[in-house]
Amino acid sequence: MRPLAVACHDAGAANLIAAWLRGWVGEIRLCMTGPAAELWRRQEPGAELLSIARALDGAATLLTGTGWASDYEHEARKRAKSLGIHSIAAVDHWANYRERFIRHGELILPNELWVADAYAMAEAQRCFPGMPVRELPNLYLRGVVDEVVAFDPVAPAEKPTRVLYVLEPIRRDWGAAERQDTRSGELQAFEYFLAYLERVGAADAHIVLRPHPSDPVDKYDDWLTRFAGLDLAIDDAAPLARQIAWADWVVGCESFALVAALEAGRVVFSSLPHWAPPCVLPHRELRHVRRLLGHAA
Repeated sequence: MRPLAVACHDAGAANLIAAWLRGWVGEIRLCMTGPAAELWRRQEPGAELLSIARALDGAATLLTGTGWASDYEHEARKRAKSLGIHSIAAVDHWANYRERFIRHGELILPNELWVADAYAMAEAQRCFPGMPVRELPNLYLRGVVDEVVAFDPVAPAEKPTRVLYVLEPIRRDWGAAERQDTRSGELQAFEYFLAYLERVGAADAHIVLRPHPSDPVDKYDDWLTRFAGLDLAIDDAAPLARQIAWADWVVGCESFALVAALEAGRVVFSSLPHWAPPCVLPHRELRHVRRLLGHAA
């Protein structure tokens, strides 16, 4: 596998890969952009970030993420395939597996997949029969949970006074045109949660919004004005583990942060409205606002 080239854009798989490669013996060539580049610069300030072409020149293996936010990882897999370099893709989620490898109608599959739990293993084997799939321990998740414990969280309250709302960009509008709805998916989900704060028992809670790493810096600034009647704040600086430890409830759509909060023993809700597809997170402990309200099975 050495030299190993690693190409990432989105933060999710980059976090997984960084944890897996900690202590790796041998040459690693990093090609990172976007949120992944910021992540690696924080973890390894002196790390050299290369172009895909330089990283793959003489490399034996390519390891990539499988994010949605750019074509970067797709282009790295495409170039590796043209050079006959063995390609591994790390999947950090539980849905849209095949679509992750298609850009502009072009399908570029890796030679093998790496996943981090049994749910993902089953989905990968279903979507890609015959492709080698390797399940590795989710060391990143373990690390987050250990950090949460280190912050000495109190037991979460069923009637919360502190809610962490984890944001994520949603690239679907769930038939908004038919409903004459101009709101983005993430705003639809947030307003759905707010509309039923009293019914779910969170009417008096202080709500902290945590933007997604790929969100523009000022994306949610106008929400503080839009929802001025609420006890609402934005915090994109505190570590995720500290925020999870602080919160009674953690709420979001289907972000990996919800899984980390579940593992850390928090009360966790998906806020996807009843007109959206079912939440892709397969975890049984996850609660759903729409089920609590009787809007969906």
